[in-house]
Amino acid sequence: MFRKTFTTPATAIALGLAGTGIAASQSDTGNPMVGGAAMFPDRTIVENAVNSADHETLVAAVMAAGLVETLSGEGPFTVFAPTDAAFDMLQGGTVETLLMPENKDQLVEVLTCHVVAANAMSDALMSMIEDDGGAHEVATVGGCTLKASYSMDTLTLTDERGRSASVTIADVRQSNGVIHVIDRVLLPAM
Repeated sequence: MFRKTFTTPATAIALGLAGTGIAASQSDTGNPMVGGAAMFPDRTIVENAVNSADHETLVAAVMAAGLVETLSGEGPFTVFAPTDAAFDMLQGGTVETLLMPENKDQLVEVLTCHVVAANAMSDALMSMIEDDGGAHEVATVGGCTLKASYSMDTLTLTDERGRSASVTIADVRQSNGVIHVIDRVLLPAM
């Protein structure tokens, strides 16, 4: 499994960004717990993501793509954050191939198809979906267009290949935007 074999000094540096206070609960931070860790609304997307035990692959990919500084910036950003289990669903060897330096552009494209240049909370997304008759197109910074829909309060995103991801944890507020945890990696059109 990829995330268990990927340990580099860069991972250790990213983990050093995490800071303290992991034991805080949702009531202490006003945010849901993600990957067993408190998510602090006064920290950036990167500062919070490195604490999630469910997002080790995503953090490694963001680092390999050189997007740490961007996602630590002012924003606002909405990140649809695939879990490690979501990355595990990709065809064998895909993650390792994407992390190779010669594939950095492709990795950046995949990752930025999970990022929107706005602070899109789930209630705002659901309102846009309703206004658009049941589906709303979401333009990402990577040039992908996702189709957002919902059923019985479950927000779903469909990528340009027709693959759907459900939001499993919504509205994790960050100082520079919001994270929505998703259960599948979204991919750009082929």
